[in-house]
Amino acid sequence: MSKGRVCLVSLQWRQVFIPPLNPNERAYRHYHARVQLSTRDVLKYPEILAHTFHPLYRKANISNVGLDTSTILKYLVLEGYTVVAYLANVGQEEDWAEVEKKALYLGAEKMVIRDLQKEFVEEIVHRAIQCNAIYEDRYLLGTSLARPIIAREQVRVAKEENCTILSHGCTGKGNDQVRFELAFYALLPTCEILAPWRMPEFIEKFKGRNDLLDFAKLHNIAVSSTPKAPWSMDSNLVHCSYEAGALENVDYTPPKELWTQTIDPEDAPDKPYHFTLFFEKGVPVKIITEDKKEVTDSLELFKLLNKIGHDHGVGRIDIVENRFIGLKSRGCYDTPGLTIARLAHIDLVLDSRVRELRDQFCTLSWSRQLYNGMYFSPEREFIENSIVFSQESVNGKVRMMAYKGQTYVLGRSSESSNLYSEEDASMDSLDTFSPMDTTGFIAINAIRLKKYGLQKEKDGKPLTEV
Repeated sequence: MSKGRVCLVSLQWRQVFIPPLNPNERAYRHYHARVQLSTRDVLKYPEILAHTFHPLYRKANISNVGLDTSTILKYLVLEGYTVVAYLANVGQEEDWAEVEKKALYLGAEKMVIRDLQKEFVEEIVHRAIQCNAIYEDRYLLGTSLARPIIAREQVRVAKEENCTILSHGCTGKGNDQVRFELAFYALLPTCEILAPWRMPEFIEKFKGRNDLLDFAKLHNIAVSSTPKAPWSMDSNLVHCSYEAGALENVDYTPPKELWTQTIDPEDAPDKPYHFTLFFEKGVPVKIITEDKKEVTDSLELFKLLNKIGHDHGVGRIDIVENRFIGLKSRGCYDTPGLTIARLAHIDLVLDSRVRELRDQFCTLSWSRQLYNGMYFSPEREFIENSIVFSQESVNGKVRMMAYKGQTYVLGRSSESSNLYSEEDASMDSLDTFSPMDTTGFIAINAIRLKKYGLQKEKDGKPLTEV
């Protein structure tokens, strides 16, 4: 008798880069995202990986499931659970038919694959653009942005398939375990959650690589042992992240071959690329390229921004960030399309005080809520309503240029706001703004500063020593 119906999420077959034996051969080994082993060695360097080679290079004839992925699925099946496997398409590259085949082979009752790319862009990415989302001044939240969409659909699948248990393979040291489980509890408060890498009996059974290899051999699960992977990768429509392995040495310089979403700026074209991005209510709705290509579909528009950023090396960062659970971690990210859209997002038509509140309150709060897994929370809804209101008049177009790792705003225009006036700002015009009025403005603002200066002199601590 089944212990229960489990809906198990596969984030994606996460990629691990193995250095080439020669300059013409690069191999990408895939393993399940965020499912990492409990021991330090395997956690840092997943050695049991599937053979799948990247397009443009030779392809292996075998396509094996990563050991950690297969272990969780097979373990749950053997423990008496009925498993419905679920995978969301949020823009990553997958062999979808092969994924389903492997899941069923390992004992899943069903493999559910959902294409969530368009709602990912329209519901989450567009909101991130509207509020200029950014974490710790640099990270554009590529991983965090995808998790609410994936988790919400997992709950839908669980309900459709009558699953009462939700499961994930997130490691006990990362942010994703928090993001998924907080989402699960908000969306399905009565759910039961299975997190294998936090289950003592699971960790006791699989103490290290040899235990996993023995398990795979016992159950005829084809795996391959490889050299230790220098770093791991996790991608979606917004970005690709690179972490672990050699990157845990924060003084290690990532080589050129690490980056997959952008070419090296040094290798980018010597000629700048021009395009115009159009906004309505703070959302990109159209792009016209220099070769007169026009795109209005939300998903295709974002993919085109990704291509422009990729081709010109736009959107790379290398940071040490603070995880929600308290640990610091080093991450490298390339986020081409969102980097361009965020820069282009019009600041021209926001009232100065509204922009100040957005930047100091909405941007910071919304970004932190996403990073910490609080998307399905009342505070996020509250902030988001403010964001939507602030963007009502953010309409217009931005002329841009991509060149050698950077994107530049060349000009902007908007017909929906009168906040900017060329005549008011002109040094050659006195018709609409009198410089004499500034005397009173300065005098009023100087009142408290004069009092502060007098008080400092009285205290014997003048602001300027004579």
